Amino acid sequence: MLLGEHKQAVDGMGQLALPRQILSELEGSLVVTRGFDRNLILFTDQEWRKLADKLAAKPISNQDVRILRRRLFSNAVELTPNEDGRIILPSSLRKFAGINGQVILTGMYNHVELWSEAYWTQVLESIEADSTGDPWNQLDI
Repeated sequence: MLLGEHKQAVDGMGQLALPRQILSELEGSLVVTRGFDRNLILFTDQEWRKLADKLAAKPISNQDVRILRRRLFSNAVELTPNEDGRIILPSSLRKFAGINGQVILTGMYNHVELWSEAYWTQVLESIEADSTGDPWNQLDI
């Protein structure tokens, strides 16, 4: 289970040391791709395949399906942590997410979101601004 918020440094080459709490939950190869909110999404190979299989089962005649496939698959990169638990985030993905120097990793149960500090701060402020809980009622939780 991937949980918590972790701040890590990213060097000029895009190297990121994954926190031990996250690394212990990630086995084997990983996949990173563009997220939906100017962030990146990091999946284990197993979780990526679940998502990819669901998306692949959708009809390509559906324009929304094609757009989502393009967004996720064309930007996806397979990564394998080295012996020190480091991965290299491609510059194109770092640029998309505005990641430069520091990254915030947030555990989302079955995947990890990677955020620039600035974008993550905006997300947190937005969450705090709408603390009524009304949107959660629509989710039936």
